[in-house]
Amino acid sequence: MGTFDQLPMSRPSADEERPLTPGRAKLYDIIFEADTPAGKAFDVLLLAAIFLSIVTVMLESVESVRAEYRGLLNGLEWFFTLLFTIEYVIRLLSVRHASRYATSFFGVVDLLATAPTYLSLLFPGAQTLLIIRTLRLLRVFRVFKMARYLGEARLLVDALKASRAKITVFLGAVLAVVTILGSVMYLVEGPEHGFTSIPRGMYWAIVTMTTVGYGDIAPETVPGQFIAAFLMILGYGIIAVPTGIVTVEMANASRNRGDRQECSRCGANAHDADARYCKACGRLLALEDPA
Repeated sequence: MGTFDQLPMSRPSADEERPLTPGRAKLYDIIFEADTPAGKAFDVLLLAAIFLSIVTVMLESVESVRAEYRGLLNGLEWFFTLLFTIEYVIRLLSVRHASRYATSFFGVVDLLATAPTYLSLLFPGAQTLLIIRTLRLLRVFRVFKMARYLGEARLLVDALKASRAKITVFLGAVLAVVTILGSVMYLVEGPEHGFTSIPRGMYWAIVTMTTVGYGDIAPETVPGQFIAAFLMILGYGIIAVPTGIVTVEMANASRNRGDRQECSRCGANAHDADARYCKACGRLLALEDPA
């Protein structure tokens, strides 16, 4: 029986075998890189096209505009759809791993940005879903060198994840208060004052606690007004609780982000403060790291 090194390796997929020809490499630089004049010009034009297509979808939803300019709007809709379809195909052709791009976040968004128009041929009205093209505007981060802010966004996401247990308990307590006070208001005020059921009372409690106060239901008895005043004051305190929870977790996440020192071999960063070796390749992180 042969050793592991002698075992035949699996055949790489066609997607992995496809090399980048000079033409495809040039396309890649234009489409995926914003550091060159051609790449930045492409991205700016793409963002302009996305913005105009979104405006077209919005105008198409206005009945008076749709009635007068139906033909023009439909023509623009198909123009942008075909434009984005060609762009999507070119993206697939210009990358080394087409399947990897197709299943990435932006790859899925790019595909979904064209699908509704084609679906409208089978399901009228599906073209309204084209508003998902708004997500494509996220490419503005790359065009205007704002990618560094994505790290701060990840910090916020990490803080929210760390807070989810506390926030879940907090929301459970709020739901209990809403249920109890909604039931009490149903008993105190009754159907004659608009509190026709316990769910209706819970709706009033939520509107009051969040300090929205639509005014469609209001207590008219003295006990009911006393409960309403208590709930309004309680609402101010409740609003501050999740803010404090997330703020504390953001401070903890920021403190635990670790050292931003990059590894000289692989470029990985965000190591722990006491790390001596790269977490990705194992190279020594000390400044006197030998060559």
